[in-house]
Amino acid sequence: MNTQPTTAAINLQSRTLGTNKVIRNTYMLLSMTLLFSAVMAGTSMALNLPHPGLFITLGGYFGLLFLTSKYRDSSLGLAFVFALTGFMGYTLGPMLNAYLGLPNGDQMVMNALGGTGAIFLGLSGYALTSRKDFSFMGGFLIVGILVAFLAGLGAIFFEMPALSLAVSAMFVLLMAGLILYETSNIIHGGETNYIMATVTLYVSIYNLFTSLLHLQSALSGDD
Repeated sequence: MNTQPTTAAINLQSRTLGTNKVIRNTYMLLSMTLLFSAVMAGTSMALNLPHPGLFITLGGYFGLLFLTSKYRDSSLGLAFVFALTGFMGYTLGPMLNAYLGLPNGDQMVMNALGGTGAIFLGLSGYALTSRKDFSFMGGFLIVGILVAFLAGLGAIFFEMPALSLAVSAMFVLLMAGLILYETSNIIHGGETNYIMATVTLYVSIYNLFTSLLHLQSALSGDD
């Protein structure tokens, strides 16, 4: 009897080990970037720094995202991941100060934080344990995020609170879908770069948190 492992079995084992490594590195880096982002947000809040504004925020975000993607396979990629998440943490500080200045603002922040954590852990856990393939959601998510982003810009420029509220609700659903999609993508080998996987999950968490904050504020009549 031939007891030597077949080539297919070896390839499968190799892919499994590779996937597990990506998952481990992704969640380790994600934890570190979330912590760094929280420190930057806390520093921004403590120093009462002003928000950089829409154009600087978008320019910084897309610029650092481009650099992260360009250097994803080098140590510079790690540096740009922390630059990106640190910058986003800084922009979050003034927003949190504004919400905390509202009646029941501290409760809204805690609710949004708890909701974000529950949604992320629940959806990630489901994708990891069920191992279902959610790659079919890719096209829908790309179009949905683009539409929501443009609608959000329109709500800002034309001062349309109702549209802004609808955009926040859309982002909650889209970011939940993106968490499922990206986690599934890692499991099934669609994403093999842990730096880009980390960025995608971080952006999902960031947008989910800010959208939940906005929805609570709007529904409570404080927005």
